[in-house]
Formats: sequence, C-alpha cells, structure tokens
Amino acid sequence: MVSKNAKIYVAGHNGLVGSAIVRRLKKKGYKNIVVATRKQLDLTNQSRVFNFLKKKKPNFIIIAAALVGGIVANNKFKADFIYSNTCIQNNLIHAAFLNKINNLIFLGSSCVYPKNCKQPIKEEYLLTGPLEKTNEPYAVAKIAGIKMCQSYNEQYNTNYKCLMPTNTFGPNDNYHPLNSHFVPSLIKKIHEAKINNKKHIVVWGNGKAKRELLYVDELAKACIYFMNKKTQHSIINIGSGKDSSISDFAKLFLNIIVPEKKIKIKYDLSKPNGTPRKVLDISLAKKYGWKPNYNLKTQILQTYQSYLETEA
Repeated sequence: MVSKNAKIYVAGHNGLVGSAIVRRLKKKGYKNIVVATRKQLDLTNQSRVFNFLKKKKPNFIIIAAALVGGIVANNKFKADFIYSNTCIQNNLIHAAFLNKINNLIFLGSSCVYPKNCKQPIKEEYLLTGPLEKTNEPYAVAKIAGIKMCQSYNEQYNTNYKCLMPTNTFGPNDNYHPLNSHFVPSLIKKIHEAKINNKKHIVVWGNGKAKRELLYVDELAKACIYFMNKKTQHSIINIGSGKDSSISDFAKLFLNIIVPEKKIKIKYDLSKPNGTPRKVLDISLAKKYGWKPNYNLKTQILQTYQSYLETEA
C-alpha cells in the first residue's frame, strides 16, 4: 500500500484525467501531492524533467500528461502528436528510472489497439494489426510508452504499470470545436442548439460506429486502486465494458440535456466514422478486484453541469 504521506507526482494535473486523479487522491486522504504547471515545467525538456524529479523525489508518478484531441486534431497535427507525446513520456519514464523512482503509472489509450480488432478488445491484441489511420501517430506514441515501461520492468525490475482507458468524459473536459473528443463536442452542439432554438445538430459520419464511455472519476479511482495493487501484468484495460453507437449516444444525450425539445440529428457523411467498433475487455481489471460504476444518466448530467459552469 502507498502511504497517505507518500509524495505522489501527478503529471498533467490540469487536464480532464489529471484533475480527476488529484481530486480522488485528496478525497482518499493523500496529503503530499506534487504538481507543476506548464510554465513551471516543460515536460518536453529532458533536463528540466530530470532536475524536477531529482529535486522533488516523489515516491510514485502518475503520467496523465499528454497532447490529446479528437479526430480532427489527430489528423491535422500528426507531427505534433507523435513528437510531443513521445517526448513527454520518454522524459518522465527515463528520468524516473535515473532518479530511482520505481513506481509509476502510465496512462495509454484504447486507440493503441488495431482498427479492426476482435471485440471486446483484450490486452494481448496489442500490435496484432494496422491502427486507425486518423490517430495513428498518437497511438504509435502511446504504444512506445507501453513498450518503454515493459522494457524497463524487464531490464531493471521497475514497477511501471500501463492502464489503457477507453473514451473518457467528465468535468474539466476540452470543448474546443475542432480539438475535442466526441462527448464534449456532442454536449457543446446540443447546448448551442438548445439556447439558439436550432432544429437539428450535425454528427460526423453515419452514426453507426460504436464507442464505449467511461466517466473520468472512475478512471481516477482505477489509478489509485492499481497504484496500491500488486499485479502480474504491466498493461490493464480500464473501461465500462459496454458500448453503443454514436447515433444512440447522440439520442441519449439529447434526451438528457434537452428533454423538452425535439432536436433532430443530421449526419455528415463527408466526415470520417473512425474505428467501426471499440469496446474493451475489462475482465483482467475485474480479476484484480476493480470494476466501474456505470450510471450514464447521472454522469452525463454532472458533465453538462460542469460545462455550464465553465461557459458562465
């Protein structure tokens, strides 16, 4: 067990996932949480990362820092995504090793798995087929992070774990019209249709692609759970184990956010659908005793409330 007085560094503490992890750590009574803003620490700068960890000497590191975005950003800024993410994770993992910090969690993504993967996706399916082209550079960077952690574990006997979360949503998300993921994008579109009395919203693709959602607080709980759990496996899927089509999610979000209005969904077939289906097999995480709380209606309402507060 990690002591409540242990020094825990959360990289990326201002983001969707990082902020949820910090909230959860505080709620569970951890008193010594280390954070640094981008101005205080450029994670792409190797020497600064090394010196920061040398000075702070955390007992545990959780890497939630990454350059992330939706299908547009991934496709448009491919060089930025592969460069920034490989730099961030390389610097943190290697500097942790050099500073004799043996305990670390690296957060990957479900996009590391092949595009046409057998469903539900098991951890062993990694590197068994081609990736989805629209986010390939991001996925390749994350795969490199996984392999880096596994390699250090094998060569140096470190305890570097990799958690692979599915599509995560919740408070403090990114609602940029081009750089956001599909849940914040959907919330923003529905809210704008609501306040502007629009008759329809536009959803990319044909709406048939299937996705799995996980509320960000559940991912934060998983991070703290596996921080305190000895495991035989270095890569573990974290998801809800349930999926629905983009079309069904759009209808659900409309019913929850604007139950009093009839807003139609139009599909932009000129835009990509992305991976046809992506649902994680979370049986390994369950074997270790973790399972998610999946209460989608409540979690969507909480996320929408957070969006309203950020827009106020």
